[in-house]
Amino acid sequence: MIRISTIFIALCMVLVSASVGIVLYTITGLRASESAIVALTVLAFLILYNAVSMRLRDGNNAEGQIADLSQGVADLARQISDFGRRLAAAESKIASANSGGSDRVQSGLQSALGEINELGGLVKQLAATVAAHDDMLTDLPSAASAPAFEPVAPERPVHREPLARAIAPALPRTAINSARTDTDLQILAIQNAIETGSIDTFLQPIVTLPQRKIRYYEAMTRLRNARGAYLAAGEFIPAAEAVGLMGQLDNTILLRCMQVLQRLQSRNKEAGLFCNVALATLGNPTTFAQYLDILEANRALASSLILEFKHDTLRALDITGSKRLAAMTQLGYRFSVDHVANLRIEPRELADRGVRFIKVPASLLLDQKQTSTSDIHPADISDLLGRFGIDLIAERIEEEAAVVDLLDYNVRFGQGFLFAAPRPLRQDAAEDTADKAKSRANSAARPGEVGAVKTDAIKPERSSRVTGNAALARRAGGAA
Repeated sequence: MIRISTIFIALCMVLVSASVGIVLYTITGLRASESAIVALTVLAFLILYNAVSMRLRDGNNAEGQIADLSQGVADLARQISDFGRRLAAAESKIASANSGGSDRVQSGLQSALGEINELGGLVKQLAATVAAHDDMLTDLPSAASAPAFEPVAPERPVHREPLARAIAPALPRTAINSARTDTDLQILAIQNAIETGSIDTFLQPIVTLPQRKIRYYEAMTRLRNARGAYLAAGEFIPAAEAVGLMGQLDNTILLRCMQVLQRLQSRNKEAGLFCNVALATLGNPTTFAQYLDILEANRALASSLILEFKHDTLRALDITGSKRLAAMTQLGYRFSVDHVANLRIEPRELADRGVRFIKVPASLLLDQKQTSTSDIHPADISDLLGRFGIDLIAERIEEEAAVVDLLDYNVRFGQGFLFAAPRPLRQDAAEDTADKAKSRANSAARPGEVGAVKTDAIKPERSSRVTGNAALARRAGGAA
């Protein structure tokens, strides 16, 4: 279709040429034929000029289009080159990923085979590990050398009220006079154990799972009654709390745990010991002050001694008890929780109080009823506690089947009769440590001070109260 501009130009050229012919005919007097020839000549000239100008304009447009086309071709070639490089890089990455994946699969298979072989070896080493544990417990007094730091018990026992006055508020007068009932015998055994330091210590190992390597020990206290039979903690603790002797008993137990821990670390620097603490110790300001002095004087063992409380004890702490718990935390001691009755655990609250271990019975973890009553599945409890820096210990393990199920729950530590029963610590081992402590105390005592001990290695941090082993001996001497 002819463009409108072209038609318009043609009409203009015809009009111009006709006008020239008419003007020549009217003004110059030329004949009509001559004027027509001149008009046709002008028309031809205009047509020729228009054709030449259009060709020149089309040539310029063509050159511009060619230049644009050349630039587009160059851009296309550059994009094709970039695409080729990217495609080559992607192919190389895919090839390296395939080769790396095959290498990882092969290494994973080799690692799995190695672990299977290692598990087979661990089964063979189980008997040797248990035997080594028994040898450690029976050979404690034969250690070649004791550590540089030795916990020192007070040279003289703290003065206490007579037994009759101590039990008077809790027992009927007839029971005090007769002193023949089981409760009276237990109280007599507790009083005698505190005054003479004759407390039997049992150790039960806490092992890693699945290796079953001994990592910690729990110290369990046993007292002997008048007939020489052992009294378990559940038998004498109620009687001790009834007459207000639990705080003094805990102080004696703590000193014994310090001595035991020193012996354990003479063989293994990584050994740790769990020591139980009663609520009465935190509630009595006098006995807690003595307890805190013992902890501060033995801060060198803070990283290896774990103080263990009942779960209900931590829940029942008031503001004063919480402050006393924080005082022990500031000394560097860590805490453990046992006697857990259900899986409704608040890990953030426990972690804020300084708890780093929590003991849960294996039967409670594996109880299917807990799945419906707890806010979290038992299989996820270990990971949840781990986010807050708390290790889960499954206790009271008595069957191999329970170990297999606990491994699926990612439990790292176990304790129970399956691994080892509580074994008594040989009495001469503790007496040997106590004799060394007393000899050091006597050699360093100043005139006029009974049981004063040089404590240059342990500097007190609080100016309000003198601490250290010298303070313990001074406190014991003053109380007497």
